[in-house]
Amino acid sequence: MKTIINPSVLERLPELTAQFAAGQPNHVVLDNFLNEEVANALHQHFPSVDSLKVKRKSLNENKVEDYHFERWDPIFTEVRNAIRSSEFGTWISTLTGIDNLQTPDDALGSGLHQGGQGSFVDVHIDVNFDPKLKLWRRVNLLVYLNRHWDEAWGGHLEIWDPQMTEVLQRVAPMHNRAIIFLTDENSPHGYKAINIPEGESRKSFYAYYFTEVSDGFKYSDSKFIARPDDSLARRTATSVKEWTKIRAKRVLNALGVKMLDFQDKNRF
Repeated sequence: MKTIINPSVLERLPELTAQFAAGQPNHVVLDNFLNEEVANALHQHFPSVDSLKVKRKSLNENKVEDYHFERWDPIFTEVRNAIRSSEFGTWISTLTGIDNLQTPDDALGSGLHQGGQGSFVDVHIDVNFDPKLKLWRRVNLLVYLNRHWDEAWGGHLEIWDPQMTEVLQRVAPMHNRAIIFLTDENSPHGYKAINIPEGESRKSFYAYYFTEVSDGFKYSDSKFIARPDDSLARRTATSVKEWTKIRAKRVLNALGVKMLDFQDKNRF
């Protein structure tokens, strides 16, 4: 693991655990998360926007993603193996205070996100359940891989308060910067549309950590939430779309259809 993840980050666990617990919401930002040569290799071999198979373009998002590691340079599998290792699972469990964290080998485990010119993801709450494996999604890890990023291009991850009254954290997607935060209703997050030069894109490696379902679990579906400064028309459209989506899922679930928009990319 230490050949992939920067040992100086791993060795700061007591300090970082305190930072995570004190964060509003609970989170920690880790610069130089990977060893430099690993981060640079990921950037160098990052697949093109067009090659990633899942296109998410709607009123509330414009990005692409994928998780088929066998299609990419072996360095991506090496990183996935490191962050899926039991050793790192123990480390991130200590950091967050959540025991027995694991990341599965599917689309809800790890993969890549990317956005070209104009890419954005509106503020949202993530789904907190893997219906196939029956696991509780608890923690998000994002690693940004944007070697030449200029903060003027935008793309900052915004984490809002649950009432959507203010941005609590605003994190620029700088190269080899990671953020770890909880997957719950207290961390609505997203990023505004980016304005980037030709040949650039907003790249990140994601990993989501799960536990067995236990006491305290309350199902939360994925849901986009309008920003306070959105136009009335956009706020209304978002609310109607999300209400319709959730109602449709409930009806289909009642009919026995369970796999609904859970990023099951095996079909591609």
